Amino acid sequence: MPIKTIYLDATEGGTVKRVLVEDGATLTPGQPILELTNTDLQLEMVNRETAVFDLMNNLQNTRNLMQQNRIQQLNQFADIEFRLKEAKRIYELNKSLYEQKVISRQEFTESQNNYQYQVRKRQLTNQTLQQDSVAMRQQVNQMQESVGRMQSNLALMHKKMDDLTIKAPVAGRITSLNAEVGESIAPGQRIGQLDMLNGLKVRANIDEYYISRIFPGQKGEFMLDGKRYELSVKKIFTQVNKGLQVDLEFVGNAPQSIRRGQTLQVRLSLSDQTQAVRVAKGGFNQKTGGNWIFKVNEDGTKAYRTDIRLGRQNPDYYEVLEGLKPGDKVVTSSYEGYEDMGELVLKDKEK
Repeated sequence: MPIKTIYLDATEGGTVKRVLVEDGATLTPGQPILELTNTDLQLEMVNRETAVFDLMNNLQNTRNLMQQNRIQQLNQFADIEFRLKEAKRIYELNKSLYEQKVISRQEFTESQNNYQYQVRKRQLTNQTLQQDSVAMRQQVNQMQESVGRMQSNLALMHKKMDDLTIKAPVAGRITSLNAEVGESIAPGQRIGQLDMLNGLKVRANIDEYYISRIFPGQKGEFMLDGKRYELSVKKIFTQVNKGLQVDLEFVGNAPQSIRRGQTLQVRLSLSDQTQAVRVAKGGFNQKTGGNWIFKVNEDGTKAYRTDIRLGRQNPDYYEVLEGLKPGDKVVTSSYEGYEDMGELVLKDKEK
């Protein structure tokens, strides 16, 4: 299988509008694979766009009203400034005349009160202008923040609309493409997978009996087209389900003729090579459990039951730890019907 496989799931649900590539096609990054349609999503998109435009119009209208109000207040403030200057001039003039006893105290007091009133009115108007300016800035900022949030939501909606077109995230070959025009696709539904083309790996199933003897970097080999190729254990899956699963990578280049999904018979070395007495595998072990075997005498006429003890094994041989020595002849065929016998008489088959 490929070194890396990327699963293609539909981010948004919808109805398949067009299938743009064929299963097995080689894709480039960002190349469209299929298009979906979703009426509810499109309607929501239109509603959000309308809401953003309405809010932006309201913001602009608010700014215009605030600007008009500001101009009106500045005009009023200019009038107050003028009245204050005029009241100050009359007050200072009347003060001088009053000191010269040219005008009455009543006239002087009236000009003095008017001047003080204009001073106080200017102070209050200036304070009102400052408060209104702060309030207007806060209101505009709040509306701008609302517009910004709605524009962010609108950008997310655009992304959701873009997700209706499923694209290849990386370069690779698409496989298991499962989508037909008019088919309804649910959010998160898998529509295919993308196999990266930068290499291959081998996934092997190993009997859990050997679980403690498998480790990363362990070497293996297989034969293909008369040539021997080496493998190395790259990853060991932690979950054991009807056996142990491991990934192996090629040591060197992978065979040119190998294909995805091809089955290989891999020989995995569970230990280093050592000198050992071995016996060929056969049906005898099914009845004896590896505890005994029929050993042939020197003249080859009889075979006697002999206790043995087996050790390691490979696909072809058992390691014999006790009971046999190099050169001994044994019966390795099935012991069906012979399991209770202690001796076998061997005869040549009549021609």
